[in-house]
Amino acid sequence: MNKNHDVPFPAPSHWIDGRAVPGSGPLIDVVNPADESVVASVHEGTAEDVDTAVDAALAAFPGWSATSPEDRIAVLRRVAEGMQQHNEAIAATITLEMGAPIGFSRQAQAGFPVASALAAITAAERFAWTEVVENSLIVREPIGVVGAITPWNFPLQQVVTKIVPALLAGNTVVLKPSEISPLSARMFAEIATEAGLPDGVLNVVQGTGPVVGEAISRHPRIDMVSFTGSTAAGKRVSVAASDTVKRVALELGGKAAHLVLPEADLDLAVNRGLAYAWANAGQACGAYTRMLVPQDLQGHVVEKLRAAAAEYTVGDPSDEATRIGPVASETQRRRVDGYIRRGVADGATLVVGGPGRPTGFETGAYVRPTIFSDVDPDSVIAQEEIFGPVLVVIPYTDDDHAVEIANGTVYGLNAALTGDAEHAMAIARRLRVGQVDINGGEHNFQAPFGGYKQSGNGREMGRAGLEEFLETKAITR
Repeated sequence: MNKNHDVPFPAPSHWIDGRAVPGSGPLIDVVNPADESVVASVHEGTAEDVDTAVDAALAAFPGWSATSPEDRIAVLRRVAEGMQQHNEAIAATITLEMGAPIGFSRQAQAGFPVASALAAITAAERFAWTEVVENSLIVREPIGVVGAITPWNFPLQQVVTKIVPALLAGNTVVLKPSEISPLSARMFAEIATEAGLPDGVLNVVQGTGPVVGEAISRHPRIDMVSFTGSTAAGKRVSVAASDTVKRVALELGGKAAHLVLPEADLDLAVNRGLAYAWANAGQACGAYTRMLVPQDLQGHVVEKLRAAAAEYTVGDPSDEATRIGPVASETQRRRVDGYIRRGVADGATLVVGGPGRPTGFETGAYVRPTIFSDVDPDSVIAQEEIFGPVLVVIPYTDDDHAVEIANGTVYGLNAALTGDAEHAMAIARRLRVGQVDINGGEHNFQAPFGGYKQSGNGREMGRAGLEEFLETKAITR
């Protein structure tokens, strides 16, 4: 089924050296996951296209890196203002390309990138680009050409989280956005050009991971690769980049535990926990996908979850009332549905949802928002990243048991705690994760974001995110 949609910034081509550059490869359809319509097509990039983009980035590097931090900040501030001005168009485009409900798109998919950019600008304004340590001058300098590879779940947010600090640091960039959601990245490139970013400083090559992503990772003239995506894909990037010993920053998968402490306000825990588990149809590396509850409270928590789940309307993502839209593609729908079927087969108790499509959605990439209880912490659905609206409830006996379960996966991205603040802080220090949220602390775009273990390395956001894109030189006399 095909429908015509007005996409504010059509993306039939790459964006190299400040202009649209048609590709020579076949077209990749950008499919609206809500109704399977084709909303745009982009050229599938090649290794030669990456070479062209790298040439442009190398040519632009001397001039851009020589500008003052103040001048770079001024350009990026105009970029943030441009994103704010195009908020509605960006939100509508992301809803079309990956299915996020329009209300969530406005708030998060289009709103978070502006907040992230402004936070990075603030970090750059405060940053010590040089400092004196005894008889040495310590200088922070740009790395060079950065290759950025970004995912489809928060397409613009992930672009901004990498590109803005990389540019503030004086680097030039070759970006490969996800082929599933490439339109918002092209919008960003045009907004940046309109804001006065010099030609060649930011280049976008559309295409797939095995071709364009591989070419970026292996490219001898790319000095760093920053990747966000699955742990399996991140391992491939690391291997490909190892031949040139380039810096690699990885923000990978997660399996966040939300520990509900015995003294917790259960209504708060359930409402927060479900919201963070099912936001963006559960397609977030930091989604609170495991709810750990005291064994003797599991029944109460499950009944509250059952009631809260009834408020989550599944529907057309362009409808203002929709809280859960489709997942991003038919491939993803089948993957999530397979995990739900595995949970049933392995004996977890199905609370709401289950396999198959929601009633009334015979087409589109829709899954049934699902909750399991009595989940074995070593089971597949408790260990692997599902990336869909699936919450598992796991009972625990005491603090030590809860910490053991929380730390008992290959991931270590983030976690959450609900309960007495002092009790929660003591447990937070025992969790092997990069971020911990206690009682719904307000999100801090200046705080570092990144994981332990197989959730990756390096940090994004704030000062740490800026440092990721800098080399350090000591000049001693």
